[in-house]
Parts: sequence; structure tokens; C-alpha cells
Amino acid sequence: METAVESALRQQIIAWVLARAEANGGYVHRYDLLSYRADGRDLPLIDYSRGIRNPQGFGSTLAIVQSAHGPYDDVEDPDDGLLHYAYRTGDPDGGDNRKLRNAIATGMPLILFRKEQPNYYTPIAPVYVVDDVAEERAFLIALDESFRYMGDVRHLSAPQKAYALRLAKQRLHQPAFRTRVLLAYETRCAICTLKHGSLLDAAHIAPDASERGIPTTPNGLALCKIHHAAFDQNLLGISPDYVVHVDRDLMAEVDGPMLKHGLQEMQGRRLTLPGEVKDRPDRELLALRWEGFAGVGVAGR
Repeated sequence: METAVESALRQQIIAWVLARAEANGGYVHRYDLLSYRADGRDLPLIDYSRGIRNPQGFGSTLAIVQSAHGPYDDVEDPDDGLLHYAYRTGDPDGGDNRKLRNAIATGMPLILFRKEQPNYYTPIAPVYVVDDVAEERAFLIALDESFRYMGDVRHLSAPQKAYALRLAKQRLHQPAFRTRVLLAYETRCAICTLKHGSLLDAAHIAPDASERGIPTTPNGLALCKIHHAAFDQNLLGISPDYVVHVDRDLMAEVDGPMLKHGLQEMQGRRLTLPGEVKDRPDRELLALRWEGFAGVGVAGR
């Protein structure tokens, strides 16, 4: 495939994947990825059984899959924020590895699919193959094209490492957290049960910047955007027994249907919880968050 044609098709694919994920709430189902068509022909975006997708006619790899429970040692380096993506088994110069290696030369963008659960993928795109570390039998994957021009990416400067780690948090950890939380809550707001994925967020119970603000489902709540904002502003709180409380001053206001039906009527509602007990909100973390809300004012107290 000519480079210009391949590049244009990649951009089309990346745009479609990201739009589809945003509509769902941050993830794409395996069926949709396998059913993609372009120019009247089938063009699956993931491989049926392997973690790398090299479509026929593409000069460079289109997509790679990272799974926490996969057979390869794909790890994000905690020191530099780059993903170390292991060679495919067999010949290190074989087709899969050769097309990943070619992506370094062409600079073609890839899609990184994080497999958080069976059949559900969080797309991170575009990403770039920036180095081939033969002694590790791994490729270095960066989350920003700028790393292609930083020289020796194996020895980044302190500011470059800080930038890479910040990118990893924004473009890798936060989207993956959103996917895990929304899937745990069956893509619905835990307070009002709104089911439109594009209008849902994964809210942290312990703030993201705090020591306990780890991106795990027990520290997360699937909330629609208005309830997420109200939760963050202490206009709405959740007690450790999973009951919703609205700020008493807000309860006294009169301001139209959104306030009345969207917030005031949530007073006293119980959360809609994940089916899996392991995914339910951590009561201890809720208690710590509750202290801050209760200090502002709890309706009915």
C-alpha cells in the first residue's frame, strides 16, 4: 500500500475508533473492532487471536493489544512512562516484528488497545514506536509523536521523563480507569442510572492527586457529568452506607427543573452498585470523603 494512502486510512481508522469509544464511555467492543469495513472490504482492527494487527498491504503495524493477563511481558516503565512492548514469539525478524520495526522508520501512528476485560478494549491513539531494544526483545512505545525527535529515548532527561509520566497518567491510566469503572457499573450513573456512555465519567472517591487516589474500581464511581461535578464541589455527598445526600443550602434553592429533578430529588437515594462485590465503592474511602462533605452541610441534619 502506498504510504500516503496507508497514512490517510490510518487517520480515518483512528478517528472512527476514538469516536466510537467516546460514544460508549471510553471503550470499544471486540465485535465492533472485528467488524470494521473500509472502502467496501472487511478490515478487522484487531487480530482474532494475536496481540498485534498487521493488515495485508500495510507496511507498518496498525494496532497492538496490551493485556494485564496476556502471555507477553508488556510493561510500562515507571521511570520513563514508555511502554515496553515485547517482541512476538519466534523469529525476532519475523513479519510481526518487522512491521513494528518499520513503524519506527515510517513514523506511522498506531492504536494501542488496552484489554481491561474480555471483549472490551480502551483505545489509546495515536501512539508511536520509537525504538527497538534488541537486548530486551522489546519495542518502546511512546504516547506522543514528539518522542520521535528526542534522540536517545532510552536515556531521557528529567524534564522529558516528567512529561512522559504525565502523558501516561492522562492518556493511559485515566482512560483505562474510566473503562473499568463504567463497565463495573454497566455503563450507568450510580446515582440517577443515566445510561449514555458519552455523558458518564469515572469519579475518584479519594482524589486522584492524593496518596490513596489509585485508579481502581473500589475508588471509583460511575457518575453522569452533573453528578460528578456536584460530587467534586461538595454539593452532593455519598455516605459510607451508599446513600446520596444533597447540600442543605442547595436543597433550599429554587431554580428550575434541572436543580429540582437532577439534584434535589437525588436526596436519600441509594447508589446503584456494581454486581461484583469486589468492584463496589470502598466504605473506608467513602467515609473519608464523607467527612469533607459533612463539614459543609448535610441536608436533614
